[in-house]
Amino acid sequence: MMPWLLAVTLAALTGFTVGSGGTERNCSISPPYIPSTAVNSTIQLQDLRKKMQPLKISAYIIPGTDAHLSEYIAPRDARMAFMSGFKGSSGTAVVTQNKAALWTDSRYWVQAEREMDCNWELQKDVSVGSIVQWLIAEFPKTGQIGFDPFLFSLKKHEEFAASLESSNLTLKSISNNLVDEVWKTRPPLPPDNLIRLPDRVIQRTWQEKVQDIRRQMSENPYEPTALLLSALEETAWLFNMRGNDIPYNPFFYSYTLVTMNEIWLFLHLERVTDDLKLYLNSSCHGPLCVQLQSYDTVLSEVRKYVAKPQVKVWIGAEYTNYALYEIIQPQEKLFTSSYSPVLTTKAVKDETEQRVLREAHVRDAVAVVQLLMWLEKVVPEGKETEQTAAQYVNMCRQKQKDSRGPSFETISASGPNAALAHYSPTNETSRKLTVNEMYLVDSGGQYLDGTTDITRTVHWGTPTAMQREAYTRVLMGNIEISRTIFPSGTRGVNMEMLGRKALWEIGLNYGHGTGHGVGNYFGVHEWPVGFQSNNIPFTAGMFTSIEPGYYKENDFGIRIEDIAVTVPVKTKYGNNFLTFETVSLVPYDRKLIDSTLLSPQQLQWLNNHYKTIRSVLGPELDRQKLSAEKAWMLKNTEPITDAGSSLSICSSSLPLITLLFTLIQNLM
Repeated sequence: MMPWLLAVTLAALTGFTVGSGGTERNCSISPPYIPSTAVNSTIQLQDLRKKMQPLKISAYIIPGTDAHLSEYIAPRDARMAFMSGFKGSSGTAVVTQNKAALWTDSRYWVQAEREMDCNWELQKDVSVGSIVQWLIAEFPKTGQIGFDPFLFSLKKHEEFAASLESSNLTLKSISNNLVDEVWKTRPPLPPDNLIRLPDRVIQRTWQEKVQDIRRQMSENPYEPTALLLSALEETAWLFNMRGNDIPYNPFFYSYTLVTMNEIWLFLHLERVTDDLKLYLNSSCHGPLCVQLQSYDTVLSEVRKYVAKPQVKVWIGAEYTNYALYEIIQPQEKLFTSSYSPVLTTKAVKDETEQRVLREAHVRDAVAVVQLLMWLEKVVPEGKETEQTAAQYVNMCRQKQKDSRGPSFETISASGPNAALAHYSPTNETSRKLTVNEMYLVDSGGQYLDGTTDITRTVHWGTPTAMQREAYTRVLMGNIEISRTIFPSGTRGVNMEMLGRKALWEIGLNYGHGTGHGVGNYFGVHEWPVGFQSNNIPFTAGMFTSIEPGYYKENDFGIRIEDIAVTVPVKTKYGNNFLTFETVSLVPYDRKLIDSTLLSPQQLQWLNNHYKTIRSVLGPELDRQKLSAEKAWMLKNTEPITDAGSSLSICSSSLPLITLLFTLIQNLM
């Protein structure tokens, strides 16, 4: 037995964790160094391999998602994390009889090195092609690759099948999840998570939504007779219902099948109240009566429907799992689009949804201003940590009207931890905040009227020239996207490089997306809006984040994230043009802005945005009687001049002689 394997095996048997300090594993020494944040995976790997043997599979694929292909998943669906220890939201694990490997993107490489033991290889890639090449190298002659069809999208299955086509490997669908069979402590489904009506109806009634979806079905030239909804947010939006099954997301396990005359809703029936049955008209039979079915019967019921003559089921390929797809046969009975009409309809907010989502961002800005003002005061005292900062901003949000908690786990990161794009502090990793390091906070809230997400990066001491330049260029990217004017129907991917251009000019870049949609008390990452190639074109009424960044490994990280809505704009000659209107209302760190790098247009946008913050956030701070916070906001939204310094501020509160002296000093 290898020395490192002996070490982790002894640790598993005795209950001790290998390693007691440091941040990342070191598997190249003997015995290996394994940090206390890593999970010992020896026993679960042994148990899984025993399950694989009678099935005669060479490898087993473990995606980091659930049966609804969700980004955020419930603890009971965190199979990849259970097997490997890695808790990132993006990744795929593969286990063979001799090896275990995990694929993830650059946001999570350091996190994976902190959370996995030496049983696991880290593959710094996310492509299906990379996984397949690894499998082919392991099994050049022949082999079967097992997978759970409920955890594969149609697209992912097609990618694996195509990549394996020229090899001697084949995919084998295994309906019983093997990880579940060895996960003896798998969390149960909480029985008290009742599905509920929304606390406030801010959207159209569910009957109006169903009629709109049926209209789109009838107008579709492929003539679908039914629409199958698999993404959790689809059903929640269609019926204006909420749940608690997924942390930070108000969703519940469900599927929906809509035809022109019937509606079937598949969910856990023990969670349905009498009020909900009445709300859904579940006691009748008709076009607007919802037939409630057990969640586990979705396969059998869809199979029954497909067996009928002259039917065709419409699915959104991005969120329909392969287990459902493969029973819709023959192919003539299937119609696919990338996204369902529910997702594309939900992406465009109506006037009421836009108004209340803006209002949620105003209240959310109050909480972030409170955090930044507090940190500015207490960090020099040397008492606060990444964890206490995260707790403080969530406490501030909780006091805001209609708050329903955070919309994701707060990213609160200082110094080298901020170089990890999706780092969240733990008891083992939380660092003390100091005036000598950059600090990044990415946080958001769930409110009855909207979901928020905002990132700010600050420095309380003296930033380096490189930090100021990198920050300013990230801000320039944010502004360039925010101020651009484009024809309605433009794809975000065609504008995405505007967020990177200023960084590219000096050889810098970032390894994550530039934006994502947000919803009205829904998911903080709401597809299909954003700047990636598989996002839908922008039209008026869509909300998206704009979040360029830069991360210097083991040193610092910068991200500036705002939420913006697409709005019509008047142009000199053309019609049907749009621009972005920023609804996030928190100032940027003046100390980090080098105004000499900004173009006149960028500087004008920035000062105009600061005017908006003053006019919109100021009255809310007055209403909440937060005079100190208002003074802090006013100080940090004074107009910035183009005099050649980040400290050049036109402030009517400064004595004239002081202002003149400052201007002279900056011009010297």
